[in-house]
Amino acid sequence: MQLTKEQIEISLLLLRVIVGVTFFAHGAQKVMGWFGGYGLAGTAGAFKNYMHIPAPLTYLASFTEFFGGIFIIFGFLTRLTALGLLINMVVAIFKVHIKAGFFLSTEPGKSNGYEYNLSLSAISLVLILTGAGPLSIDSILKIF
Repeated sequence: MQLTKEQIEISLLLLRVIVGVTFFAHGAQKVMGWFGGYGLAGTAGAFKNYMHIPAPLTYLASFTEFFGGIFIIFGFLTRLTALGLLINMVVAIFKVHIKAGFFLSTEPGKSNGYEYNLSLSAISLVLILTGAGPLSIDSILKIF
């Protein structure tokens, strides 16, 4: 079955909105302390103490997720934003999650594997390759 142009447009929009909301929510935990997060100071402290990531890189990662999620939802600077999010996820995989294996864990105190970050990486790569699609600010502004 061949998808119609409209089906592809709607599919890209749904993909962008879902992954954008996901990145925004995780960024909001890190930046604002929303949704049970630690906020920027708490996140910077945790990243420094547990992962030895300096504060400037913590801020960069946190704001990339926060604003990147918003940008992806609206399809603004999509390819560039998706590249930043892809880099974020690759770093998360190799710096945090790979040692826990592939699968997410439901065991208290056990680290989560990298399957979730890998999925977000794949979606980010798709957005780098396809762009935002016609239902986006990028399309309106004729960006990329």
